[in-house]
Amino acid sequence: MAKNKPTKTSQGEAKAEQAADEAVVKSDAHGGHGGGHGGHGGHDDEHLAHTMSIKMLVGVWGALMVLTVLTVSVTGIDLGYTLNLVVAMVIATIKAALVMLFFMHLWWDKKFNVVVFVSSFLFVLLFVALTLNDRGEYQADIETYRQDKAQQ
Repeated sequence: MAKNKPTKTSQGEAKAEQAADEAVVKSDAHGGHGGGHGGHGGHDDEHLAHTMSIKMLVGVWGALMVLTVLTVSVTGIDLGYTLNLVVAMVIATIKAALVMLFFMHLWWDKKFNVVVFVSSFLFVLLFVALTLNDRGEYQADIETYRQDKAQQ
């Protein structure tokens, strides 16, 4: 009994069937979401992680460590309560941006997600600023209360 050599038609059908099977596996692997994931659009490798080189990882880690040392060093310098807070918050914001861009892969993600993260950060900044402003409004009353309490 001689084996039949696959014809071009059956080879083409086999490739089409294999592609369909791979699509089903890809769909099943992501909970039946189908082709689009939502977070990473427009990439051929949309279901693969974005790999970073060791050099880039070490560079980001080094920047985070330098900024941490800078934060600790600045606390030793008396710039006044408000300026120390501003410097610490600016450094913390830079560190958070590094983590979001590289470790959360926003650098390679859809720009809409960056807009969402930045806008949420700006709302938090607004709320913190309003809270600090409110604290400043009552500072004179707090000082008067402390002086009265100290005299008693």
